Amino acid sequence: MGKARVRGYDGAMSLWTRITDAIEALRAGEPLSAVFDRLRVRPERSVAFTIGVIALGAKLAKADGTVTRDEVAMFRAVFTIPPGDEQHAARVFNLARQDVAGFDAYARKIAALFPPRDPVLKDLVEGLFHVAMADGSFHPAEEAFLQQVADIFGLDAACFRAIRARVVPGAAPDPFDLLELPPDATLDQARAAWRRMVRESHPDSLRARGVPDEAVALAEERLKALNNAWEEVRQRHAA
Repeated sequence: MGKARVRGYDGAMSLWTRITDAIEALRAGEPLSAVFDRLRVRPERSVAFTIGVIALGAKLAKADGTVTRDEVAMFRAVFTIPPGDEQHAARVFNLARQDVAGFDAYARKIAALFPPRDPVLKDLVEGLFHVAMADGSFHPAEEAFLQQVADIFGLDAACFRAIRARVVPGAAPDPFDLLELPPDATLDQARAAWRRMVRESHPDSLRARGVPDEAVALAEERLKALNNAWEEVRQRHAA
């Protein structure tokens, strides 16, 4: 997984400061919907998205009962935190895992920031899978958590299986699963799925659509898996 830089806005208050202010507003009793509505106008949309990511990451890390250092480190690896902001970022994570609203509420608010089935929602679920796997095991409670988030995001079963196959170690993933196709798909169908998914996942396309930088890095490993899957399907049909 690559890293993404967390940037400040207007040369003044850093992203982490804005996030902390929003989290503390939630702790003070301000409704989650009100906080997110305030953050949906650009450039604040990135703040709203990041608040949701932090909350989901913290809740997921706690889903199996224990938040490990590896899980926290994996979450932090998604972001490049500016010097001097490390303690601030850690405070935000700790706030998010304590007494803010439930993860399903955050998932719904994130889903509302994007069109239905927007590729960035896949990126986020994939990033959460990486957090779940950071401690070397995939707990049933983590899988249930991720399945519920995927359902809220409107991702279908084929998409969920594809993400799971890319991230969770085990038998070599079936290339048709990775391309979200049935095993009897034709070469033309596989080529079309591969091209579509590569377009959706390419960092340049994500940036061109205005996707927050925090989400762009999550697509890089997916591109590698998609290209490998397409090559394997092509070789099978050529045999």
